[in-house]
Amino acid sequence: MIKTTSRRTFVKAAASGLAASFLEIPSMNASPLNLPIGLQLYTVGQEMDTDPAGTLQAVAAAGYTQVELSPLTKTSAKDLKKMLDDAGLKNPSGHYILPDLISTLHEKTHQFGQEFMVVTVPWVADPSRFKPDPQLGQIGVFIAIIKGLTLDDWKWNAEQFNKLGEQINKAGLQLAYHNHNFEWKSYGGVTGYDEFLRLTDSRLVKLELDCGWATVAGQDPVALLTKYPERYSLLHIKDFRKGFTPRTTLMDKDPGAPVPTELGRGAIDYGRIFAAAQKAPIRALFVEQEPPFTEMPALEAIKVDYEYMKNLKS
Repeated sequence: MIKTTSRRTFVKAAASGLAASFLEIPSMNASPLNLPIGLQLYTVGQEMDTDPAGTLQAVAAAGYTQVELSPLTKTSAKDLKKMLDDAGLKNPSGHYILPDLISTLHEKTHQFGQEFMVVTVPWVADPSRFKPDPQLGQIGVFIAIIKGLTLDDWKWNAEQFNKLGEQINKAGLQLAYHNHNFEWKSYGGVTGYDEFLRLTDSRLVKLELDCGWATVAGQDPVALLTKYPERYSLLHIKDFRKGFTPRTTLMDKDPGAPVPTELGRGAIDYGRIFAAAQKAPIRALFVEQEPPFTEMPALEAIKVDYEYMKNLKS
């Protein structure tokens, strides 16, 4: 179980590890942005649950030199830090759940020297107003909240992000938000994403653009990078098979629902996305492939993803 620490202790300790995370000189594994090719560990979540040390060694053997932590990891911070070090993997960013950051800041983050603390889903002031499916566990809570978000909820989230971002920013750290597709649901002509960006301080709250989910929502990542270049600091690189129907809902089962696939085998043209990203201050990027893995196991899929990234030209 991860112990908790005070905000003051957390931010001072976290700042001390920042330099090492981003001073690595890009080498043969550099992406089209001349950044190391990273992996979001959610991609190998099942493997991390059963054999975290072996999985991280396999990630490194595939060519990746840095990873982004998933909020669903079951390994203690102390053990995970040692496993990352043993595998030679840097960890400049991690995913977190907003209520965890509001209530307490975990020891986990400052142990890794992360620069970016990325929130993956919005929250609400009173979660009890939702009735999640108990069979889905924690994911059911997220799904219920996502489906029931109002524009006022997005305004509340913006306020929370600004407050938290200021605390984190004072220590030289950076808060960011990672999109899925539901952010572009329209509320009388206004999307949650636009409202969130309008109300958050661009200095305190950066963005991790998940290019795959944005595309599923019917958005063009190139247009987003062009419209808000100063907001984007991180990229998620994923693909979906051609032929999906754009949508702002998750976990759909209809014939037009998006189906994940390996990079280069789907609908998304990353050459033009990386060309647009040249104008944004991108600090790190992470491959993330959504389950299920239907063509090959996850540890094989990440090799295909890595080779695509290594050979891609913007």
